[in-house]
Amino acid sequence: MARPIVSRPIVIGHRGVPVCRLEHSRASYELAIAWGADFIEPDLVCTADGHLVVRHENEIGDTTDVADRPEFAHRKTAKFVDGIPRAGWFTEDFTLAELRTLRTRERLPQLRPQNIGLSAEILTFDDVLDIAAAADRRVGVCLEIKHSTYFRGLGLDLDDRVVATVERRDLNRLDAPVPIVIQSFETRNLRALRPRTPLPLTQLLDRQGAPWDFIEARDPRTYDDLTTPEALADIATYADVIGPNKSLVVGRRTGHWLTGETGLVDAAHRVGLQVHIWTMRSENNFLPADFRLGDDKAAPGDALAEYRVFIDAGVDGFFADDTRVARAALGLTTSA
Repeated sequence: MARPIVSRPIVIGHRGVPVCRLEHSRASYELAIAWGADFIEPDLVCTADGHLVVRHENEIGDTTDVADRPEFAHRKTAKFVDGIPRAGWFTEDFTLAELRTLRTRERLPQLRPQNIGLSAEILTFDDVLDIAAAADRRVGVCLEIKHSTYFRGLGLDLDDRVVATVERRDLNRLDAPVPIVIQSFETRNLRALRPRTPLPLTQLLDRQGAPWDFIEARDPRTYDDLTTPEALADIATYADVIGPNKSLVVGRRTGHWLTGETGLVDAAHRVGLQVHIWTMRSENNFLPADFRLGDDKAAPGDALAEYRVFIDAGVDGFFADDTRVARAALGLTTSA
């Protein structure tokens, strides 16, 4: 049975407030908190010496200045990560001390040119927990374990490290001063985590493809197969929340026009699962065609109208790139 987190739809500061600060930076998380986010959301990968660090992906060539650092030129390599060929520089080939010397940069410069001049240091999971703990109110951390099977294969078990960290900080409990939610696109690690933690677990669902642990095990099921009533009932035996791509809740047709509710929210609620959708963004590029304003992909569209659609659909939370817009959609003021 899903554990209630708050009584209204929660606002999860997706990597902080990346619409106007570098994602996963201290400034981004602190601004999300100042603007009233209920949770902040880091993506966790690992270093060569076993530290959990916060990056969108373990490949960091596009999000740091590592390519401009001649002392690390020899670290460039090619790998398969969850079956996808990637070339560049990878966190698991660097120590934490080495990563701390890098500066991060904007991941989507064409859409967020306002962030091009910004830079920041790479944060650890502990840093993010410290940021949440320093808030003047109770703010949670909704963490995503990235590439669980991949890192386990390298001898760097992220799941063990997450549990060890929350245990060390006395956060592996529902009444902790910093509430924790653990997310993953894979299923096997969430099943294994269930007896190890009382914390809410979120099964993430994409609009296409399949969990990597399914593919590795030659399980033919896809993410779409995990949205059936039977599959949702099974998810409810180990998870408390589903985190679907928003198009699984309100469908889209060719041209990105909305087609109406899919029934996923009601089906999830029937088996006691909450629904936290991702990702709510304000730029035209990410909005359904119904709510785009003009042809400039980087310009803001009618994001509030999109929020209203999903509020009407009954979702329990939003991963939001702009905390202000999410709170405005819920009729809440921004605290700073």
